[in-house]
Parts: sequence; C-alpha cells; structure tokens
Amino acid sequence: MHITLSKISRKFNYEWIFRDVDFEFEEGNAYAILGSNGSGKSTLLQIISGHLHPSAGTLAYTYDHKNIAVEDFFRHVTFSGPYLELIEEFTLEEMLTFHSHFRKFRNNMDVNSVMDATGLMRNRNKPIKYFSSGMKQRVRLALALLTESEVVLLDEPAANLDRKAIEWYRSLVAANRNNRIIIVCSNSQSEEHDFCTQTIVIDDYKQNGKS
Repeated sequence: MHITLSKISRKFNYEWIFRDVDFEFEEGNAYAILGSNGSGKSTLLQIISGHLHPSAGTLAYTYDHKNIAVEDFFRHVTFSGPYLELIEEFTLEEMLTFHSHFRKFRNNMDVNSVMDATGLMRNRNKPIKYFSSGMKQRVRLALALLTESEVVLLDEPAANLDRKAIEWYRSLVAANRNNRIIIVCSNSQSEEHDFCTQTIVIDDYKQNGKS
C-alpha cells in the first residue's frame, strides 16, 4: 500500500486549517501526526481515511500496483478514535461477532481469540454500555489493529487508558504492524507514538489568511 498526499488543504468556513501538505506513506512504516488540540491533525487523519474531502489538493492510494478509488479505500483501512461509537446494547461477544460479519480478523483469529487479546474476556457477556471509558477504548483499538487491513489509523490511542492499558496498546501495535501503514494522531504523548519512524507536525502547514 502506498498513500500520496499532494498539496492537501482544508478550510472551515473561510479559515484555512492547514495548507499544502505533501507527504507519502509507505507499507511497513509507522507515522505520527502531531499537534495541539484543535490543530487539525484529526481532520487530516479523516481526509486520509477518505471520510472527509480536502478543500484543495489530491489524494492517491496504490495497492498491489493498482490505483484505488477513494470510495473503495474503506476496504483497506481500519480506524480508531475515542469519539467513535460502539453499539452499547451489545455485549462484547456480540459486538465482535457483529463486526466479524463485515470484516475478517487478522491471522485467522476468531471472536474468542480477539476477546482474549483485548484482556476483557471475563466481560464477554457484559453490555458495552456498562464498560468504563478505558475498556471501550480497548475494544476500539482491538477492532482497528486486529481486523484485516493494510492501513491502520489511530487517533489519540492512549485516551482513557491507564499505564497498564498503554503497555497493552503498545504490545498490540508491535505484534500487528508488519506489512501495514500505521498512522497515529497525538497531542505529543510520547507513549502513543514513539515507535513511529516519521512525523508530520501539523502546525508546520498552517497559514494565516482567508480565501
């Protein structure tokens, strides 16, 4: 997988959030998008995911030497963010089973093995609405990293995680990063992204003015 950003820009109303982002993401590497709250890093991640259109510039995806249309990129990407909703009426087991009907898990994992990987097996029959914020974040991260995909996008992955859970997250990334593009958005908490080999500092692409 290869992702190319060419002069990617985004504005809200008449104010530019960022302008002229040029970058290439290559398979087998991990990248960090760094910036303060409200800097536009999550917006850039959503543009990369194909869920948000840039105001200017072009985005290109290439897989197995073939171009991928933006509308088809969802088949190749998984996404985690602390704001993403889970189906809270489902138990953990029901949530993972429902997900497995649409996307395959990596390495022929089944629902039980994914539950075990979350560290939440004893809560398999508990409705997700009764999970703590940290437990819900574990589920989001497990779905993103353990679903078969070429690209994994993680927005503030350590949000709501305690120290033990952050160590779990880092171990999960280490075990599931080969042959993928992993992109992490962070407010600069080093434990979220210090395994990344390249960074984009979104503030470097801010330009004053309206148009």
